[in-house]
Amino acid sequence: MKELIRKYILPLSMFIIFEIVAISLWLSKDNIFYLFNFSYIGISIALGIGLMIAKNRYGRRVTQLLVGMYMLIYLGIISNENMQIEGFWYYLFTGVFEAATIHYAVAKIFGPLIFGRGWCGYACWTAMILDFLPYKEPHSHERKKIGWLRYATFVISLIFVSALFLAKVGNIERIMFIAFVTGNVLYYLFGIILAICFKDNRAFCKYLCPITVFLKPMSYFALFRVKCDKDKCVSCGKCKKVCPMDVDVTDNSRKRKNGTECILCFECKKNCPKGAL
Repeated sequence: MKELIRKYILPLSMFIIFEIVAISLWLSKDNIFYLFNFSYIGISIALGIGLMIAKNRYGRRVTQLLVGMYMLIYLGIISNENMQIEGFWYYLFTGVFEAATIHYAVAKIFGPLIFGRGWCGYACWTAMILDFLPYKEPHSHERKKIGWLRYATFVISLIFVSALFLAKVGNIERIMFIAFVTGNVLYYLFGIILAICFKDNRAFCKYLCPITVFLKPMSYFALFRVKCDKDKCVSCGKCKKVCPMDVDVTDNSRKRKNGTECILCFECKKNCPKGAL
């Protein structure tokens, strides 16, 4: 029993973390939706990681689809909640700690202190679609000098919502829903174009996604990190080749190359011939 718990400590830990969040928000907000919402996400993430530990090749994809479709279809389209960054600005400006603001606080601002960019690997509904493309291993591990685009989209989203409030536009909630649908279409479109141009499924994450402005600095301090056992490592380079985010996981320092971009997909661990990761 102890051996089983030790083997599955990571998915168990993730489930407990999300369950604590679920119960805390349920009691503090007096809304049982939060209990269902974060319990569901925690179970989905724990299930995916557990399947990966059991060497099921589709474990992470299971979580991506369970969480991504839930947030895109149910929360976004059915419940009319804008879960994109403009939705975060909208709720922030209205002073409401609900929906997107809670989502961002848990998944993209404070959550990365624990699980880094795990959101990108297991829950992002944009990456969920882009990961179906055939360029799973980057054609080139050298970054293009267009990373400034993420900051441009970040600022544009802020200006867009600010302008709506300053102009005192009516029916702003409807506009937010339209922006959510339109934004997702544009994200998928440009994500696919970038993937084809650079032969890299994750090009959107590296160059255009505005959420990384929140994720990158917080992920620097992530508690859960892939680490390398230097005594076992034979410097074969397989981990660097298969990493979709170009992270040098053989370097255990916080300053390793692209260290704030690890999405905990564990492709490096699965492909390490010596079990050094």
